[in-house]
Amino acid sequence: MNTTTFRLLSITLCTYLVGCTSNTFDTPEAMAEYISDEQNGYLQSKNVKGYDFSLRYRPTDLLVEQELGENKDPKKVDSLRSKYGAYLYFNLSMSANDKELLSSMAGDRSRFGEMVNQLAFGMGDKVHLFTKERDTIEMTDFIYPRMYGMSRSTDIMFVYPREAIEKTEEINFTVEDLDLYTGEVRFKMETVKIKNQPKLSFR
Repeated sequence: MNTTTFRLLSITLCTYLVGCTSNTFDTPEAMAEYISDEQNGYLQSKNVKGYDFSLRYRPTDLLVEQELGENKDPKKVDSLRSKYGAYLYFNLSMSANDKELLSSMAGDRSRFGEMVNQLAFGMGDKVHLFTKERDTIEMTDFIYPRMYGMSRSTDIMFVYPREAIEKTEEINFTVEDLDLYTGEVRFKMETVKIKNQPKLSFR
């Protein structure tokens, strides 16, 4: 094997290893900073007609850390990784002028009430996840915590079965128009990012 061939093989191997190896972090804060950088592929943001939308994938280990507390027992870590690892978690944030959606409707009681009902009970019909092959992934659950104007955005977590992405290279997350005249808002994510999601060391 000549020197040039060896170098090419080395570069190819390094590229493969980098693409297939998850990043591991010592603290949830360090991981949160990593996934908050849009260049790393876990966060996407869009502004549509004055409304800000962002979609962030939430790695399994952040949910594990939240439930673990101070108990870092390896068996407990493995058990929680198995529990949460069966699902995908996406945080959708929406805001208008750095305020919750409801804050922009406070002067219109009818519209305010309709939006409260939509956010609390109707997002399962407004948000969709489907594969590159156009197969719909059924939502498992969504969680909308009311912040009563105490937050700068409306944040909702959506949960989907992880097994549904195993055979596709790409997923599309769409938000139908919530009577904001934005039209459909769409986000696209490569599934390799999820399969090689960052982890916590749990030392």
